[in-house]
Amino acid sequence: MKRYYVYIMTNKSRTLYTGVTSNLQRRVYEHRHKLIPGFTSKYNITKLVYYEETQDVRAAIAREKQIKGWLRVKKVALIESVNPGWDDLSLCWDEGDSSLRSE
Repeated sequence: MKRYYVYIMTNKSRTLYTGVTSNLQRRVYEHRHKLIPGFTSKYNITKLVYYEETQDVRAAIAREKQIKGWLRVKKVALIESVNPGWDDLSLCWDEGDSSLRSE
């Protein structure tokens, strides 16, 4: 079954970026290595601080839009509810770990 992820990434200044993808590991890699020009490349957004998983692409897109519409304080509260230290959640991924890849 296909999985979709809504995620929030940041940088040293805690600038926030919210996105949606079907392959979280690949997408984080693309952001981290600036493979796609745009906001994340410009602001050096490289640290994954939050993500949610769903099997419904429409739900993922709706959730992304919902989070993007929030004030920063609400986004920060969401991150800190599961990741109070703003740790990079992708650091624990093993290169061979496919647990977050879509099928």
